[in-house]
Amino acid sequence: MAELPELALKLLTEGKNFATIATLMPDGSPHATVTWIDTDGKHVIFNTAEGRIKTKNLRRDPRVAIAIINSENPYQQVMIRGHVVEMTHEGADEHIDLLAKKYLGVDKYPYRGAGEERVIVKIVPDRVGMLG
Repeated sequence: MAELPELALKLLTEGKNFATIATLMPDGSPHATVTWIDTDGKHVIFNTAEGRIKTKNLRRDPRVAIAIINSENPYQQVMIRGHVVEMTHEGADEHIDLLAKKYLGVDKYPYRGAGEERVIVKIVPDRVGMLG
């Protein structure tokens, strides 16, 4: 397990920095999506919904690659390779509301679909690289 360095923690907690999450499809090809990102200081955390390609891919193969770009200086980036250690529904609705506050400035996540079940994904970093 790699420790999250200061720059990684800064990009994960300060500002509205988006991350690109890459997972592996059943045939081994990559699937990448841009998402909101978070941390508990040890894990990289994101929130998604059941039934999406990300959740299916991560349940089959927990390996992930993440690129986080500083929204104020796109030449400052953190790249993380890691693996999922937990996927949970517990607290996921509250967590997506916290992310909506961070990224949109609203108290409730406004894009929740009818019957949508949210999932918190926790990733342990195995390797961390940085630019800038």
